[in-house]
Amino acid sequence: MPDGTFTSVAAAGHDAALQRSLAAFNQERFDPALPTTDWAAGIDRLAQRLHQEAEFLEERRAAVSARAAEAPTDADGFVRWFEQLEQDGPGQHDPLFPWLAEHATMEQMRWFLTQEVAGEAGFEDLSALTQVKLPVRPKLEIARNYWDEMGRGNPKGMHGPLLETLAQRLGLEPRVDTTVWEALALANVMAGLAANRRYAYHSVGALGVIEQTAPARAALVGKGLKRLGVPAGDRHYFDLHAILDVKHSASWNSEAIHPLVASNPAFASAIAEGALMRLECGAACFRRYRRELGV
Repeated sequence: MPDGTFTSVAAAGHDAALQRSLAAFNQERFDPALPTTDWAAGIDRLAQRLHQEAEFLEERRAAVSARAAEAPTDADGFVRWFEQLEQDGPGQHDPLFPWLAEHATMEQMRWFLTQEVAGEAGFEDLSALTQVKLPVRPKLEIARNYWDEMGRGNPKGMHGPLLETLAQRLGLEPRVDTTVWEALALANVMAGLAANRRYAYHSVGALGVIEQTAPARAALVGKGLKRLGVPAGDRHYFDLHAILDVKHSASWNSEAIHPLVASNPAFASAIAEGALMRLECGAACFRRYRRELGV
């Protein structure tokens, strides 16, 4: 898939089965559990899934490697290239979001949000996994971001529960079996990059590009929710990210990405690949959403 896009419609059945399999894998390996007597069989099962995940991630990485190789390898130049992704990266300024802001009905907005909630990988958990054994400066920046995601110790300010509150108030019922495979693929890419240390720098890029590109989309979703009469407290998740992620992005680029590339130029291509993998997954979601919603 040299153009960075996902497979054809003819292969969608395979893609759906693969992404649901990987979603089940991620739930099994991340959910807290207790020891069982069949632990050996569990390890064998997870090993098979790890091979499946690796093939998927390497396929996605190969699809963006050519563009990633064009990124500068000096720290200043790379950060400028990375920041430009907000303008010309895959899926940026997709017409879906102005449409959600201005035209979507409540039923259409609920469908969109159900897909988004089902595909939410958990930024705080992905950050925690990514920062393991990173150098001090990037580790501290990711820690500051994590603490913001955790509401700075206030349960009412935690970002994950804010999204859950919106889902409950709107009566959403996100389930893997009713989620389009593109949304599952996005979550599976993010989980795979964060969980495997060979993709640690890819995860830094993928998380960083979320912070950089999410604010404009969040603002438009928040605008649409306001137009539809959703109270401010219920839409706070989107209103918050429309503002807070701008600050997060600037800090992530200066305190995590810049020092990593300055320490080793080889990290540039990995960070670039991770960012582009995340953006391509997002672009595929937006295309599918528009198709489903008739946009």
